Amino acid sequence: MRILSITAQKPNSTGSGVYLTELVKEYADAGHEQAVVAGVYEEDMVELPEGISFYPVYFRSRKLPYPIAGMSDEMPYESTRYCDMTPEMVRQFKEAFLEVIEKAAGELKPDVILCHHLYLLTAMVRERFPEIKIYGFCHNTDLRQMCKNELERCYIKEQIGKLDHIFVPQRAQEEAIRSVYGIRAEEAAGRVTRVGTGYNSQIFFQDGTRADDGVAHMVFAGKIAEKKGVASLIRSLSLLRLDREDVKLYLAGSTGNKAEYEEIRRLAGECPCHIEFLGRLSQTELAKIYNRCDIFVLPSFFEGIPLTVIEALACGGRVVMTDLPGIREWIEEAAPGADICYVRLPDMQNTDEPVKASLPEFEERLAEALRHSIMQKKTRYVDMSRISWRQIAETVIGADSKY
Repeated sequence: MRILSITAQKPNSTGSGVYLTELVKEYADAGHEQAVVAGVYEEDMVELPEGISFYPVYFRSRKLPYPIAGMSDEMPYESTRYCDMTPEMVRQFKEAFLEVIEKAAGELKPDVILCHHLYLLTAMVRERFPEIKIYGFCHNTDLRQMCKNELERCYIKEQIGKLDHIFVPQRAQEEAIRSVYGIRAEEAAGRVTRVGTGYNSQIFFQDGTRADDGVAHMVFAGKIAEKKGVASLIRSLSLLRLDREDVKLYLAGSTGNKAEYEEIRRLAGECPCHIEFLGRLSQTELAKIYNRCDIFVLPSFFEGIPLTVIEALACGGRVVMTDLPGIREWIEEAAPGADICYVRLPDMQNTDEPVKASLPEFEERLAEALRHSIMQKKTRYVDMSRISWRQIAETVIGADSKY
């Protein structure tokens, strides 16, 4: 089978980039012929399996003179917010991507095109290639853009409704898609499939290096940003009332908002617990940190299915995370018995923004969950065998029995 995968942003950064890359790896192992189109900078190094044709669309170039358009308002690299794009920028975006995609499609002659994010680029591909099967992947940030941003909204809604199949992380996104894109329930039953996420078990596994030094080692991995709950996490550590030597928090990741990052650094400097900023880590380096730590913390206010939680569980850690819509249900089905303590979200507005007045109570709840996990000492065993990229890859191809 010939498969063309497309994303408007980097294929080796953020959760959706990992998702695309891991599926490409699975299809390469299965012997499918593939090509990938992605938005990158000229200096970027893109790692794909041998034999995969890569068609870059260069941002900060003559044809596309602005930074990469990011599905999140804060990306882990220099980016442009879709809400800030002018009609001229949209025109440049469409022309640059369609030129490269037409070249890739002409050379590969794909049986199916896999588009990541149900947003502007996927809508463009659906419109331009009506004769090719187009499957779209929801990564949750696309739903956020549709709810908060009026950019080409009617056009996007119309074209997404024409996709041959849509894959979503879990139930919450399936329900949202029917509302946001106007897909009727009876249509969704045959065209929308829940696939969850996978993880790389060759990298993320227990390696026996967890320290037994009496210190509670905790780690967060993701964008160092307020919407990821990092500021609230640091404030919650002050509520633990534990000595500095008893708790260590490692923050792994980069940030796209310098002002937020500096404020988080300031909060960390005032925190009574030891906090270390690790910067952005490779997958292998991240697995080592997960194995060193007892607890993975994800206080995020908005996610699809956070891949980091699955990776941390595979490395034998306990998890403390916000009770995000649909996540608990999916994890209980995919990884029964997972050692996770869920924390009720603060009051929310505009999809992913906490009401500031509700943060102090949320931070108290977060501190209590952390305290409980610290006192637990040992982690319950969890069976991760139901979670795999291969299973997702096969489900996607199996969406059309013709292939």
